[in-house]
Amino acid sequence: MPEPAGGPAASTAGASRREELLRIAADLFATKGFRNTTVRDIADAAGILSGSLYHHFDSKESMVDELMRTFQAELFAAYDEILASTDDARSKLERAVRLSFETIERRGAEVAIFQNEAATLGQLERFGYLAERNRQSRDVWVSLLTEGVESGALRSDLDITLTYRFVRDTVWVAVRWYRPGGPHTATEVADQYLTILLDGIATSGGRAATSASEERASRPSEQGDSSA
Repeated sequence: MPEPAGGPAASTAGASRREELLRIAADLFATKGFRNTTVRDIADAAGILSGSLYHHFDSKESMVDELMRTFQAELFAAYDEILASTDDARSKLERAVRLSFETIERRGAEVAIFQNEAATLGQLERFGYLAERNRQSRDVWVSLLTEGVESGALRSDLDITLTYRFVRDTVWVAVRWYRPGGPHTATEVADQYLTILLDGIATSGGRAATSASEERASRPSEQGDSSA
């Protein structure tokens, strides 16, 4: 027996269509820029009339607002989980870096929008929360780095503020070139970044297992016989 109009099936279909429109808008905002993307652009990409889009959203501002709020809520829930964990300081930093690349992989468009458009959107009253989220993100990373220094996992001579800026910029800027499905997974990229970042700022006691290069350097040279 078919479900009545407006029943659960219709609600599910409506929600799916709404999510599809958000994904289309996110990709356009990320590639063309928020200001340069019109409601008609979004409707055309979705294969619908502009008027039909207004059945789901009253403006493109509402669309980017929902994208940013959902993205930020997920990210900070994960940050809170890391901060509340009983992991050691280095492990928390590793988790935060991995989370960043996982977020780029799952929500690359939203990350790009935040990176490129936060200042512009922040001029509108409804997006005032973006500046606060930016401050909260800074507090998370500064807290993790401070814990690392105080625990002895990271070098005591680190300038926390400069280190935070370096980590932030080197990690999140990856959204400009990383593409899911490319030659490297998010996990592989995170592994490389962690080697460069943490083994560069960690004390010897806070480092992970001896690197392969250090192991090779400790072995007797095997080149003597080959040159004879």
